[in-house]
Amino acid sequence: MGIKQKLSAVAVALVLGASLVSCDDGRGEAEAAAQEFASALSRLDVGSVAFDGKDAAAANEQVKAVFAALEPQKPAVEAGELTLDGDKAAAPMNFTWAFGDAEWKYASTVNFRKSGDGWLAVWDPGTLAPGLSDNEILTKGTQTPPRADILGAGDAPLVTYRPVVNVGIDKPRLGAADPAASATKLAALVGVDPGDYAKQVEAAGPEAFVPAITLREDGRTVTDQQIAAIQGARAIPDSIPLAPTRTFARAVLGTVGEASAEEIEASEGALTAGDVIGKGGLQQRYDEQLRGTDAVVIRAQRADLTREEIESAGTDPRRVLFEVEPTPGKPLKTTLDPALQTLAETTLEKVAPASAIVALRPSTGAVLAAASGPGSNGYNTAMLGQYAPGSIFKIVDSLAMFRNGLTPDSKVQCTPTLTVDGRRFKNAEGYPEGSLGSVTLRDAFAHSCNTAFIAARDAVSQAQLESAATALGVAVDAPALGADAFLGSVPGEAAGTEHAASMIGQGRVLLSPLAAAVMAGSVAKGAPVSPQLVISSDGGTGAGATSPAASSAPSAGEPVTAKEAALLADMMRAVVTSGHAGFLAEVPGKPVGAKTGTAEFGDENPPKTHAWIVAVQGDLAVAVFVEDGGLGATTSGPLLKQFLTAAG
Repeated sequence: MGIKQKLSAVAVALVLGASLVSCDDGRGEAEAAAQEFASALSRLDVGSVAFDGKDAAAANEQVKAVFAALEPQKPAVEAGELTLDGDKAAAPMNFTWAFGDAEWKYASTVNFRKSGDGWLAVWDPGTLAPGLSDNEILTKGTQTPPRADILGAGDAPLVTYRPVVNVGIDKPRLGAADPAASATKLAALVGVDPGDYAKQVEAAGPEAFVPAITLREDGRTVTDQQIAAIQGARAIPDSIPLAPTRTFARAVLGTVGEASAEEIEASEGALTAGDVIGKGGLQQRYDEQLRGTDAVVIRAQRADLTREEIESAGTDPRRVLFEVEPTPGKPLKTTLDPALQTLAETTLEKVAPASAIVALRPSTGAVLAAASGPGSNGYNTAMLGQYAPGSIFKIVDSLAMFRNGLTPDSKVQCTPTLTVDGRRFKNAEGYPEGSLGSVTLRDAFAHSCNTAFIAARDAVSQAQLESAATALGVAVDAPALGADAFLGSVPGEAAGTEHAASMIGQGRVLLSPLAAAVMAGSVAKGAPVSPQLVISSDGGTGAGATSPAASSAPSAGEPVTAKEAALLADMMRAVVTSGHAGFLAEVPGKPVGAKTGTAEFGDENPPKTHAWIVAVQGDLAVAVFVEDGGLGATTSGPLLKQFLTAAG
C-alpha cells in the first residue's frame, strides 16, 4: 500500500470513528429509561425506577397515596419523543384514564439526568397529574343518576322509584344501651336473624348506621313508634326502584341491589363499592340502558384536608382536574299488562309445585303476562322451563296430519292400548268408551286419544313433526322477544318408541309455557306468532334472545296457513264443546278453544305428571302449566277457567 492510500485509510477510519462517537450520545439509554418510567406509571408502581432527588421506595409510596382514591383504575401511559441535551433529557408522559365511557387525557413532562452509565428520573409530583404539588393527592367523586323505569303496556310504570324506610341501628344514638340487646330487639321486630344482626352491629364502627331491613312504605306493618321504642333504632326514609309488589313478575324483571365484591372485580373498573346494578331478568340484561352513566369529578387537594374544612370553607379549596356530567338512563318499555300479570300471579298463589301462566296477544305477539308461581322459587318457569308438553303437542301432530291429506272429519282408530317395539301405550285413565274405535280426528283430538295419534306414526315422520312445530312458531329463535327464553326443542330424527312418544308430546320433545302459548296463539292468528316482550326506545323490538338450544334451532318450516289454522281452531273448539275441557264453555265472552295435556316424568310408579292446558279466546292465547299436577284437565284447567273468567 502506498503512502497516499495509507493516509486515505486513516482518514476514513477517523471519519467513521467520529460518526460512531456522535451516535453513541446516550439517546438510546435515555429513551429506554423514559419507556421504563411510562410502564411503571401505567402500573402505578415506580419502586424499580432510579430517581434523582427521591428514594425509590418513598416515591412509590407517594405515587400510591396520590392515586389511592382512583383504585382499581390504572392509567395507560405512553412516553413521547425524547429531547436530549448533553447529560440531560426530557420526555412527555401521555396519560389516559378510563372512567366508564369517558376518558381523562393529559400530558406531563419527566426530566432525566445522566449518572454514570445510566439515567435518573428527576422526581416531580407534577409529573403525576397537572399542577400537582408535593403535599397533594387526587380524589374521585361520583354521582349516580336515578335509575330509569321499566314500563309495561301503555307505558304503565312496572318498576319505578317507590318510598321505603331503611330500618337499622344508628350506633351514635345508642347512648349507654347495649348494642347487642338493641340489635336483638330490632331483629325480632322486623323479622331478621337476631344472632347475625347482633354480630353485624357489634362489629360496626361507633359512627355506623347498620341496616337491618328495607321496608316498603306502602302497607308496612312495623311502625315508626315501634322502631323508636328501641334504643338506637331508626327508620330512614328513602326511595328505590321497585315493582308494584315484592313478587310482581320478579323472575322476568329481576331486581336491583348493590354490586358484590365479585361483580366489582369482574367489571374491570366499571363498578365501585356502593354501585347499584340490575340482578337477574331484564334489570340485569338492560342494566347499562337503565343505569345510565355516573357523574365523575377528579380533584386535587391537600393530603390532610378534612371534610369539616371543605364544608366550612367559603370557596372549595380543592381543584377540579376532570369532570363528566351524568347521563340519565333510558326507560325500558315492555308489553306486560300490569292487570293480567297480577291476575296470573294471584291465580297461581296457592299452587305448591312449580307452575306458570303465560298470556299473549296473537295478533302482535305481545307477551301480556309471564307469571311463575311460588313453587318455582324465583325461577322463570314461564319463559325458561323445559318440559315434555304431553297432549297439547297434538296440535302439532294434527297440522302434520293435515299436510298429509287428513281433515278433522277423517276417520282414525282409537284403541284402548297400542304396543310399539314392546312398549305399551295407553290412553288416560277414565277415557270414554264411546270415543273408542273408528272416530273422527276431531273426536280423537277432543278426548285426547293417545293411541290414535301414535298409530299415525308411520304416516307422519319425525321430520314432519319438527316442520309442523316450527310452522307454529315453536322450537325457533325469537328475534323480537328481547329476553332470554326457551321456545322448545323438537328432534328432527327419532324412530321406534321415541318417535311414538313424540306423537304424544313426550320423548325428547320439550316446550316452555311461553312456547305453548305461542303454539296456541299461532292457531288464533292463522300465522306463526313471534313473541315480543321488550320494546326498544325507538319503538322497535328489543334485541332478540333465544333459548339455550337456540344455536341448534332449525329454520322455520312452511308457516301455518290461515286455512290450516282454521281446521286446528275447529278441533280446539271441540275440546270445549264435546271433549275434556267442557268447563270452559261457561267462560263469558268469545268462544274458547283449548287443548289439555298430561306428560309423565320421573321414575316413580305410578309416574308423576306435568299438567298442561292451552286456550285461545279472541285475541288472547294462554298456557297454564303445573310441574307435578296430575291431569291437565283437572289441575291446570280450573286455573285457566279462573284466569279467563277474571280477565273478561
